[in-house]
Amino acid sequence: MKKALFKVMVKINNAILPSLYKKDPNHLSTWQKALLGYRYWVLTNALD
Repeated sequence: MKKALFKVMVKINNAILPSLYKKDPNHLSTWQKALLGYRYWVLTNALD
């Protein structure tokens, strides 16, 4: 159940949130770093 929820969240993230691919994390703003952390957290929970 939990894994299925995170997989749905990953699909929603990919459709709605901006991609930060090929951007240097050191040059991101604070909200972009938070967004990157959130996307990473959701992805790792979906893969476990």
